[in-house]
Amino acid sequence: MKEVRNLFIPIIRMSLIILLLCGLLYPLVSTGIANVLMPEKAEGSLINNKKGEIIGSKLIGQNFTSPIFFHGRISSIGDNAASSGSTNYAPSNPNMIKRVKQSILDLKKQNPSIQVNKIPIDLITNSGSGLDPDISLQAALIQVNRISNETGIDKIVLEKLVKKHIEGRQLGIFGEEHVNVLKINLDLFKLMNK
Repeated sequence: MKEVRNLFIPIIRMSLIILLLCGLLYPLVSTGIANVLMPEKAEGSLINNKKGEIIGSKLIGQNFTSPIFFHGRISSIGDNAASSGSTNYAPSNPNMIKRVKQSILDLKKQNPSIQVNKIPIDLITNSGSGLDPDISLQAALIQVNRISNETGIDKIVLEKLVKKHIEGRQLGIFGEEHVNVLKINLDLFKLMNK
């Protein structure tokens, strides 16, 4: 019995030490370092209004449905940052085909001038996380006609706004040029209220 107790005491002691090191000390130290080296990112890349209230995050998609704003990607989780994920339907799945067809109809209804074969894929499909805050440059540009018609803002002004918000490829080689939907809509809102 004494041998068993002598065996378990070091195991329990080591488990408690590892729990304190990995479960408490390491997260506190790494969070502290992140707050010092990159405070904006450590806090979630939040965007605040003039009153200091949080509007959203540059990293999480927002659900803009009003025709006066740029619309982002479809989110199978409703842009709920509490969880992330996608339906993971295969392209041949009947539910996926039905959803994409409905997305095309909705997009065409909101943007009658769009040709179906010119619709960027990111406007009718969701990302793997369901939280993608960005759309392709083409996806932003094809929405200019609708927004111009709804707001009365000249198309050239809106195209310049889109070009102002182009973010490049990651590390200059990965991905494609894209536009952050929340950031462009905030500038669009300012433009409408001038």
